[in-house]
Amino acid sequence: VQLVESGGGLVQAGGSLRLSCAASGSTFTTMGWYRQAPGKQRELVAAITSGEGSTTYADSVKGRFTISRDNAKNTIDLQMNSLKPEDTAVYYCHARSKYFTRRYEHWGQGTQVTVSS
Repeated sequence: VQLVESGGGLVQAGGSLRLSCAASGSTFTTMGWYRQAPGKQRELVAAITSGEGSTTYADSVKGRFTISRDNAKNTIDLQMNSLKPEDTAVYYCHARSKYFTRRYEHWGQGTQVTVSS
């Protein structure tokens, strides 16, 4: 299984970035993005299920971030608008898969997002 992220970078406050994650090697159920800022715990940013595409967002990003998914390509994107300095973190792609009764979690290598004030 491989999760490959792209799209991080440096942006000024109020700007936008789009993160992408391409997953391969399995069939994935829920996929999403987590982030971890220095000295803080990793937290869920947004997630999207397969099938219906139900979404979940952290309160801090609701109305600013949008997660989308292409099941045929096994990719998810995170459109981040109105970025704030507190959004600065390493963003990790996350995916769940299952094989019969076994469930697995997979992580990407992370991509840095830095928002300057």
